[in-house]
Amino acid sequence: MKDLRIFHKTNDVLSAELIADILGVTKATVQKWENQGVLVCQYKDKLGKKYYPILQLLQFPKFNQLIFSRWDQEQLIKPVRAYQSVELFAGSGGLALGIEKAGFNVIFLNEIDKDACQTLRHNRPNWQILEADICKLDFEKLIDNEVDLLTGGFPCQAFSYAGEKLGFADTRGTLFFEFSRAIKEIQPKVFLGENVRGLLQHDNGRTIKTIQSVLSQIGYTLVPPQVLNALFYRVPQKRQRLFLVGIRNDLVPFAQFEWPSPCPQIMTLADALKAGALFETDVPTSPGQLYPPRKAAILQHVPPGGCWRHLPIDLQREYMLGSMHLDGGKTGMARRLAWDEPCLTLTCSPAQKQTERCHPDETRPLTIREYARIQTFPDSWEFCGSLSSQYRQIGNAVPVNLAEAVGRSLVHLLNTIETKTIQPKSILREEPRQLDLLSLFEENICSR
Repeated sequence: MKDLRIFHKTNDVLSAELIADILGVTKATVQKWENQGVLVCQYKDKLGKKYYPILQLLQFPKFNQLIFSRWDQEQLIKPVRAYQSVELFAGSGGLALGIEKAGFNVIFLNEIDKDACQTLRHNRPNWQILEADICKLDFEKLIDNEVDLLTGGFPCQAFSYAGEKLGFADTRGTLFFEFSRAIKEIQPKVFLGENVRGLLQHDNGRTIKTIQSVLSQIGYTLVPPQVLNALFYRVPQKRQRLFLVGIRNDLVPFAQFEWPSPCPQIMTLADALKAGALFETDVPTSPGQLYPPRKAAILQHVPPGGCWRHLPIDLQREYMLGSMHLDGGKTGMARRLAWDEPCLTLTCSPAQKQTERCHPDETRPLTIREYARIQTFPDSWEFCGSLSSQYRQIGNAVPVNLAEAVGRSLVHLLNTIETKTIQPKSILREEPRQLDLLSLFEENICSR
């Protein structure tokens, strides 16, 4: 853990890579600042990695936002009543678990993948989980409780554009249509959508404008979308995701929303896999993929924090083949992680050649439990299915701690609405109804 609030020691330093991540710039920009005298390198390690004193970073406003963050105060946010949430595209539960930790009562989840559903049932027997194609669900009949929050990481699909501005029906056939249809039928006070950061720039910004237009047509105001880096929310991983928050139009006058403040403590791979700030014990043993013998022999030459560029030239040629002469740094290839840095973004497979995630000390891919810890799942959260299915479930998940941080912001939002509107006593006192999802699904399957 690197606590950025502790900068009274003159030997407190950060690597150029971490400075670039914190300030949202490239390593080349950090080097340019050094060339201009804005930063002074304190030392280099044996790999040539540069380190700079933390004190020098106080000149950057974004760094000061971390130092003087409201993170500690936001940990005190609690719901004024039991808010109820529904989740679609639930996956293996990273988002739902974080939302639960923030104080929500999860009353219904939908997911089509059988292994992910088994994971959810295994870990939360009390959750109502419906394994079904979302396209076949009639939410007006399935959900008759008032829903405070609807969440879902809907997969992003390209829209078939018809003119400059799409209507709700024009997105039919995409999973965004199903997500927006669920919003329209359930009528939650607030919704949260999660997606890849590239959605903001997709088709020169037209896709996000279409999403905003569709949500407006069904009665919701979209808060300006935000890309959040899990690195700033007690997640030992560089992982950027786009979040969409929408508020039902009749509640907008009473709503106050702020994105979560960043945590000034930056977690590293050591925090994920060793006892410390995040976990009480070292990571437990678990199954994991293995490298083919020749690949393992080559990666044995890569030092912690290194990549293919640190191989002998003959091994570079053998490993990289034609990729060696392509443009770009290709630093994800033959990449070995470092203990003192956050993990690179996890993928659905730990041993993909283009995005290698080799253990810092042992020449092997990360195991299932190592993957889960980097995504901040608790050790008690077990995954079902084949090894490849478990990697996929974890790699696709929203980091639990990131979800919890966003969840607290949503609790605060609903608290502002709750305290400024008059709620019927029956709603305030109503206990979540236990749903018989199987019979409801059989009775109310959509006819379309």
